[in-house]
Amino acid sequence: MRKEVFSLCFMCSVRCPIKVTVENGQARWIEGNPHVQGIEGSLCPRGSAGLALLNDSERLQSPMIQTGARGSSGWKKVSWDEALEFTAGKLKTIIEAHGARSVVFGERTNLATHVSKTFMKAIGSPNHFTHDALCKGSVNTACRSLFGITDAELGMDYKNARQIIVYGRNIFESIEVKMVNAVIEAMENGARLTSIDPRVSITSTKAHRYWMIRPGTDLALNYGLMHVILKEDLFDAGFVDRWVLGLRELRDFVQPYTPEWAEKETGIPAGEIVSLAREVSKDKPGVIFHMGYRGAHHVNEIYLRRSILMLNILMGSIEAKGGYFIKKGPGEVGRKAPRKLVEQDLPRVEATRFDKVGTSELPLPDASHGVPQMLPHAILNDDPYPIKALIANRFDPLMSIPDANLTKEALSRLDLVVSIDINYSNIAWYSDVILPESIYLERTDCVQQANGLKPQLFLRREAVAPRYDTRPAPIIIKALADRLGVGRHFPYESTEELVRWQLEGTGFTLEDFDRKGFVAYADKPIFWDRKDGLKFKTPSRKIELVSSLLENAGFPSFPPYEPVMLDAEGRFRLTVGRCALHTHVSTQNNPYLSELAPENVLWIHTRRADELGIRNGAYVEVASGRGSGKIRAFVTDLIHPETVFMLHGFGHEAPWATRCFNKGVSDSALQENLSDPIGGSPALHDTFVSVKAA
Repeated sequence: MRKEVFSLCFMCSVRCPIKVTVENGQARWIEGNPHVQGIEGSLCPRGSAGLALLNDSERLQSPMIQTGARGSSGWKKVSWDEALEFTAGKLKTIIEAHGARSVVFGERTNLATHVSKTFMKAIGSPNHFTHDALCKGSVNTACRSLFGITDAELGMDYKNARQIIVYGRNIFESIEVKMVNAVIEAMENGARLTSIDPRVSITSTKAHRYWMIRPGTDLALNYGLMHVILKEDLFDAGFVDRWVLGLRELRDFVQPYTPEWAEKETGIPAGEIVSLAREVSKDKPGVIFHMGYRGAHHVNEIYLRRSILMLNILMGSIEAKGGYFIKKGPGEVGRKAPRKLVEQDLPRVEATRFDKVGTSELPLPDASHGVPQMLPHAILNDDPYPIKALIANRFDPLMSIPDANLTKEALSRLDLVVSIDINYSNIAWYSDVILPESIYLERTDCVQQANGLKPQLFLRREAVAPRYDTRPAPIIIKALADRLGVGRHFPYESTEELVRWQLEGTGFTLEDFDRKGFVAYADKPIFWDRKDGLKFKTPSRKIELVSSLLENAGFPSFPPYEPVMLDAEGRFRLTVGRCALHTHVSTQNNPYLSELAPENVLWIHTRRADELGIRNGAYVEVASGRGSGKIRAFVTDLIHPETVFMLHGFGHEAPWATRCFNKGVSDSALQENLSDPIGGSPALHDTFVSVKAA
């Protein structure tokens, strides 16, 4: 028997719509959903490797309890009842002794995040956080400081853009299929792509203009661009006069930051800076200065991301064809969004968060996501109170939070570590109990509300029955809630029942998704009237260059630029990124993908390698004040001499994940746990490393 199931991929965080061909209960083929504009059958390498994940004998197969020391091989296979009773019993003991606030739940944001947030509120803990801040917390804060809305509420009309400028955003290797197809279409129609990056990425090789900028100096470049735009009146005066506050203050601020000044800081010739400013102004408002997806580089990240967004504002490319748009939800057409469990009448939680978000110490990061890199400090210092339990759902703090050794020391202080996962990740291997989740092909998931120019709903549907003794996360969380006496907040017995509950009031049913995998609230793009119809959520209801959010918290909107100095010891700035074949830390053991990209290498400039006696392909030792490791060198002219680069996600320590065990070096083992104190992101590129022949 053959059938086609429309669903959503989850080999990365993008959730591309897919079609799964199933024969006799076996998934035979996965392709992009042919009914979705911009996808139309396309799939990236990771999406294609979903079949390998489904049939992988090395993924988690049953609940496990650790009988030996954490991080040992003393795993005992147990029933679900035993694993859940063990976990709930430990949580009860911890909550009775230390209060619910001693429990922390961290996850990579997913369609069921509202379920885990509900669980934490139900037990009385404020301590839910997501991976988002580690990736783009400062982007989020920058958007709120200017528009009063988050980065998640902004989209980009790539297909109709005339100019696309990216700062380290590796579009053609991050592979968000719809975005890549749209950028390619725009370029085929004459759009120009500019790549600004200390390393020649695949995106850089496809760009019309590539600048090998000094690492850490992107902010100086942007001030130089703004200087030209404002001096020569190249901005969209009509839009700025109508919607923007603080232009005079910005003009005064950037006056000293000439292109000649920027050249000395960035290494980019002043004439080229002037040329770019003039070129993009001719194509306004169809201009996208990309705000970044992973905006977590430096301790002043908030100001870099604000500067990128301000360039878009000056171009008038907000709510404009070929520029940025504000995503529209079902309310725009008088309809209702799917319900979420967190919208119930839940207990009010008064306790301070473990990361102190919302207090005078971290007033501005988004409490919806928190600041995960504060977790080791909170545990080790009992500050603001003792933390005793961590539940990690598809999130690996040992490979995602900088300074893995510090994180491991912190986790050793906990009474309970629980992993809800699909792989033997580092955190799963280091847990007390593993509650294995069914993979995306084996489960129906919560509804995806896809806001945009045309608001839609998508649904992940179970394509095949679970291969092993695994369960969907909402079912696992409900089972724990039942045992902790808060199950009344989870009105479902299956994920299908949960979806039906969510859809009540929307006008759609679960069966409506069968034909194409999605339903639409509108059939035409919705753009607001740029004359009087824009809806910003700042106190002034306008775009605030001089930000009330920042200023009221005691932070300046335009702090003086601080020069980026060479390391006094001649070390390299460590930069990290990704490739087309892997997702963060989760796919390195995939049978297909591990064969294509088995380990990471260290990019190092030819001249610097020669000075250190390092040969291409030879092992080197890379070390920081936090850790060290051995990795193969990739000697090349395609990287700035002041920096070295490695792919994120390697150096796995779980020996039962045999394909990726001890392959390459984990960047988290080298990075210092530094943060942007205003925006909330970690400063992943503010660690310096030494390199020597091994």
